[in-house]
Amino acid sequence: MPTHDLGPISLNAERSGAGPRLLFISGTGGDLRNKPSVFSGPLGTRFEILAYDQRGLGQSAVPDGPYTMADYADDAALLLKDVGWDSCLVMGVSFGGMVAQELVIRFPELVRRLVLACTSSGGAGGASIPFTELEQLEGLARVERQLELMDTRWNPERRLTHQAEWKMMVEAMSAYGRGDDPSSARAKGSALQLEARSHHDTWSRLGQVSCPTLICAGRYDGIAPPENSERLASRIPGAALEFFEGGHQFLWQDRRAFDRIIGFLRA
Repeated sequence: MPTHDLGPISLNAERSGAGPRLLFISGTGGDLRNKPSVFSGPLGTRFEILAYDQRGLGQSAVPDGPYTMADYADDAALLLKDVGWDSCLVMGVSFGGMVAQELVIRFPELVRRLVLACTSSGGAGGASIPFTELEQLEGLARVERQLELMDTRWNPERRLTHQAEWKMMVEAMSAYGRGDDPSSARAKGSALQLEARSHHDTWSRLGQVSCPTLICAGRYDGIAPPENSERLASRIPGAALEFFEGGHQFLWQDRRAFDRIIGFLRA
């Protein structure tokens, strides 16, 4: 995976596939080394995808902070310029959806069509839950709370009736959560991302979005609640809104989601 030296930042990126050009912007803690990746999913066979590790994450550089949401959008714009894409389709998931909002507002000429998945505008449009609250929990309590937020159907009653499935999910999340040493550069980058995320607010500027936009969300998402997506759709001129059966990971929970997204992007 090549490193792109963009001047103020060096980003690790991967480009693969054939079809319309699609910039994919990943969520909190995104790292191209984590598998499966966007390239192995349904989008990988229908688009030429450009994905990257955002500043402070994965194998990209970890510049000194603080970071702003504008910094993340500028990074994406610089990467598009470096690979020679004058414009493209854009899909942002969760935190990536926040970056995508900043990108389309700051650089409207770069974005032909936009998908915002399980994300929020911040400000009066509502914020996604602050992950700093999870940082205050430890061990099993943290894992279980994160799973409850990712899919609000996991209430105490359902956990009792689906004990085997719940146990499997707790074990998987616990393994995934064993990350870098807290003193490492990656941990620093993750903390700086969370801090920038806490200041995200595009609410008063969403009326500037002029490209076709699809907002999609899970009905049971406790991280980016459904009402946040409704507010986003009400603020972006002509935006389409669709809910799917799932939580924050509805893309993998409802088979219809990728079909709808692919149809929209290739329209």
